[in-house]
Amino acid sequence: MTNNVFSSINTHQQSIETESDVHVIKSRLEWGEPAFTILDVRDRSIYNEGHIMGAMSMPIDELADRAALSLDHKRDIYVYGMNEEQTAQAAQILRAAGFLNVSQIKGGFGAWKAIGGATEGIIEALTPAGADDYNVVSRIQNHLENQQK
Repeated sequence: MTNNVFSSINTHQQSIETESDVHVIKSRLEWGEPAFTILDVRDRSIYNEGHIMGAMSMPIDELADRAALSLDHKRDIYVYGMNEEQTAQAAQILRAAGFLNVSQIKGGFGAWKAIGGATEGIIEALTPAGADDYNVVSRIQNHLENQQK
């Protein structure tokens, strides 16, 4: 009988929460965790102005078709829109299309910017970094204050 040292390793990926805080996503990016996709379902012109760095543009009216053609149904997908309602609608569309791991980004692009998450886009390139973007103590303090609200 051979003893397989790898038999105790759990290769099953945990499913993600239905809603995620931006800190969770930023942490996954910074630690290089297994692949996931961030979808921006706002209109393309708004996406071009500014979005989470690396987010894919899939306007909500094209979402089901484009996602089905380009994404694995088992992949972790984080989604955000113009507001919480559009974000929830997009998550529902993806789940109805058979995507298993879909999470709504709480606070969307605004929350991402508030924690100093990396952004890109026309307007984002012209906007200087916030005064506290590089001050870790200030960012933690801001986060704690926002969590208490």
